[in-house]
Amino acid sequence: MKKSKVYLTLQNGKVFEGYGFGASGDAIGELVFTTGMVGYDKTLTDPAYYGQIVVQTFPMIGNYGVIASEFEAEKPYLSAYVVREFCEEPSNFRTEETLDSYMKRAGVIGIYGVDTRELTRIIREAGVMNACVSSKPLKDLACLSVNTVKDAVKAVTPERTEVFGKEGANYTLAMIDYGAKRSAVEFWTSYDCKVYRLPATVTAEEIFALGVDGVVLSEGPGDPTENTAAIAEIQKLIGKKPVFAVGLGHQMLALALGGSTYKMKYGHRGGNQPVKYLSSGRVYVSTQNHGFEVTANSVKEGEIAFVNVNDGGVEGIFYDAKKAIGVQFDPSACSAAGEANFLVGKFIGYLK
Repeated sequence: MKKSKVYLTLQNGKVFEGYGFGASGDAIGELVFTTGMVGYDKTLTDPAYYGQIVVQTFPMIGNYGVIASEFEAEKPYLSAYVVREFCEEPSNFRTEETLDSYMKRAGVIGIYGVDTRELTRIIREAGVMNACVSSKPLKDLACLSVNTVKDAVKAVTPERTEVFGKEGANYTLAMIDYGAKRSAVEFWTSYDCKVYRLPATVTAEEIFALGVDGVVLSEGPGDPTENTAAIAEIQKLIGKKPVFAVGLGHQMLALALGGSTYKMKYGHRGGNQPVKYLSSGRVYVSTQNHGFEVTANSVKEGEIAFVNVNDGGVEGIFYDAKKAIGVQFDPSACSAAGEANFLVGKFIGYLK
């Protein structure tokens, strides 16, 4: 593969030189890191990375190629991809194409040969900042200071309703898709649920008309406070239908119930985030992808049930009086996937 110089310029003026792979061109985005050791095909296609330049802390990416059945969405939503080393010749019996060829086809700009350890340290110490991947050195940093991730949910939500699961399922759920992963739908259908996957613009009245047993508020990208119309519809659902909220949906549920959120210094992204269940003291290792969090002292309606072991942040809230559950982590991708799904049992109890 012919090497071509590519530059990663940070908002603080720091410049990293590397080589391009995937699509060519320039990209501006919010620079974040993810600690996942595997699942880069899921990272590339997770809608929650909309508008972001993603740094992989694991040093080699692409060694098992690209496998379409592992995708979380039909296309990538991230702005660019940064890795220490990418594998040009993958070795896996399931491989369908190389990472480089997929990124070219999907229009994802990549840069490799970068010291991702130093990059991660910078983000951890200074916080998330804007950056640019470009084929030529960036001379004017003004474009970085004005960049913001806006209308994220609008950019990733589906335009039409889709139905998953079998007829005659035990339960029917309305999943409001703020940027839901494909695995989230599969998770609920595995519990014998028929799932209506709905656009973020759906109204409470339209959901009531479906006659569903409960509502799932999905994960997704961006600032939860931006979604004022969606939060207003959530308020109409609370107390009328049982609610299970994940990620961005969890944050919006808290906002709908009078809580507040804030932007974290560098977020939680990766498959090794430890969360403690306060009632038992048990710690679970979870998968997360978010840069905003519910403010602990703003929670009035519910009870904080899970906290992050590393920083004490809110990871889950039970609103028993409202028959609602909100968790920051992905319940389908957790060390407790069979066992911490007592959360699902709790929700199904509400449905009954």
